[in-house]
Amino acid sequence: MSAQVDYAQAGELKFGQVGIANLRVRTLDVAQLVAEMRERVQRAPNLFARAAVVLDFGGLLQAPGVDEAHALVTGLREAGVLPVALAYGTKEIDALSQQLGLPLLAKFRAQYERSDTTPAPAPASAPAPTPPPPVTAVAPGLIQTAPVRSGQQVYAEQRDLTVLATVGAGAEVLADGSIHIYGALRGRALAGAQGNESARIFCREFHAELVAVAGQYKVLEDIPAALHGKPVQVWLEHGQLKLAALD
Repeated sequence: MSAQVDYAQAGELKFGQVGIANLRVRTLDVAQLVAEMRERVQRAPNLFARAAVVLDFGGLLQAPGVDEAHALVTGLREAGVLPVALAYGTKEIDALSQQLGLPLLAKFRAQYERSDTTPAPAPASAPAPTPPPPVTAVAPGLIQTAPVRSGQQVYAEQRDLTVLATVGAGAEVLADGSIHIYGALRGRALAGAQGNESARIFCREFHAELVAVAGQYKVLEDIPAALHGKPVQVWLEHGQLKLAALD
C-alpha cells in the first residue's frame, strides 16, 4: 500500500483590500522626505511606527536613479517606517522595483494601466444615432452591525459604509463613499478611498487614531481636544481636511 498523501494547504492565500499608506513623492529630496516621515512618527508613534508604506514616484517627471531610491528606502527605515513596495507606473519604475528588491503593488497597477490606456481614434463615418444613456446600477451601502475590533478591517467598495457599533482602537474602516459610525470611533476611518473628494465621515463619539478623506488625513494629535468624545463630521474643503462638531 502506498502512503496516503496529505494535500491540505499549510497556508491560505487571499487577495483583498489592504489599508496601507501611500507616500507620493513630489520632490526627490531624500533628506526632506526622511525628516518629514520622522516627524510624523514622533507625533503619532502608535500609528506610524513601523507602518508599511508604498512609495509612489508618479508625481515626478522621471523615475529616480537606483542610488537615490535606495538612499530613500534606507532613510525611511531609519525614520521608523517600512517601505514595502513601489506603486506601479512606468517601465522605469518596474525596473527600479527589481533593482531595489521591492514588489509593485497590484492595487496601483490596475489604476495606472487604466489611466495610461488611450483609445485609438475611430475612423470617420456617418454619425450614428445617439444611444440612450446607460442605466447605472447603484450598489446599496454596506452595513456593519457588529463592533469592528482591533486588527479588523471593513471595506465598502464603491459604496458607503454604515457601522452600527464601535470601531475599536487598532481597527480600520474604509469606504469609497462616505462612512457613518453610530458608535464610538477609536480606530481609523478612511472615506473616499479611491479619491472621492465629496465623501464624508460622520461619527457619534470621536476618538479616532486617524481620519482621512480622499487621502488627506489628520491624526488624533492634530485635532482640537474640544472635539474629542463629541459627535463629529469630517470633510474636504478646497483640498483641506475639515472637522466640526455635529449639532
